[in-house]
Amino acid sequence: MSDLLTPTKIEPLAAEQAAILDRDGYLLLRGAVPEDWREALRVAFDAGTQHQWAVPRGPDWRHALVDLDPTVQRTCRLPPLLAAAGRMLGGPFFLCQVEGREPLPGGGHQSLHRDAAGQATVSALVFLDAYGPDNGATRVVPSPQDQGEPDEALAVTLAGEAGDILVFDADLLHGATRNHSGARRRSLLLSFKPEGARASEDACRAIRNIRMDTGEVFVP
Repeated sequence: MSDLLTPTKIEPLAAEQAAILDRDGYLLLRGAVPEDWREALRVAFDAGTQHQWAVPRGPDWRHALVDLDPTVQRTCRLPPLLAAAGRMLGGPFFLCQVEGREPLPGGGHQSLHRDAAGQATVSALVFLDAYGPDNGATRVVPSPQDQGEPDEALAVTLAGEAGDILVFDADLLHGATRNHSGARRRSLLLSFKPEGARASEDACRAIRNIRMDTGEVFVP
């Protein structure tokens, strides 16, 4: 860890939640975002859709640049979220990315995939609207069911309310479903990586439209 960076000590994950995360490779934090933050996050998302990206994004998704918004940054530092990330990464880590994504009506379907096969990365989805199988909710294959190759029969489609946070090992098989209903399903997508990955992440900041300060180091 660089001597120029100030570490932030984080609390351990509650034992019951830690057991679920260790077993399944993901954890759904129900109602984790304070209710009085949620509308501010939706406003930040909608404002962020006006920005241009350095590289093309998926055509059936709405994308939002949100990483400079103060409420977004507070959300990225919610103690249970950091505790879950620390549980999986096991050592010093940093927030390397946060952006907004929303499946457009009729779009959003993804094949089951792994975001970072073989890499130590934690992903999280902060849901800003109610979500379920009708409006593009995420589906996951729990670690005990993972046979190595994608198998839709093993996938669990999640459902819940605005303010929930899904945190998962980026090596976990997952994918969004199609937004059949057309109802809004805004979310923030976050990534945490070990401190040792900082140099490689910094090298591609521009192409990923990273504008925020990523210097804070979280220590389990």
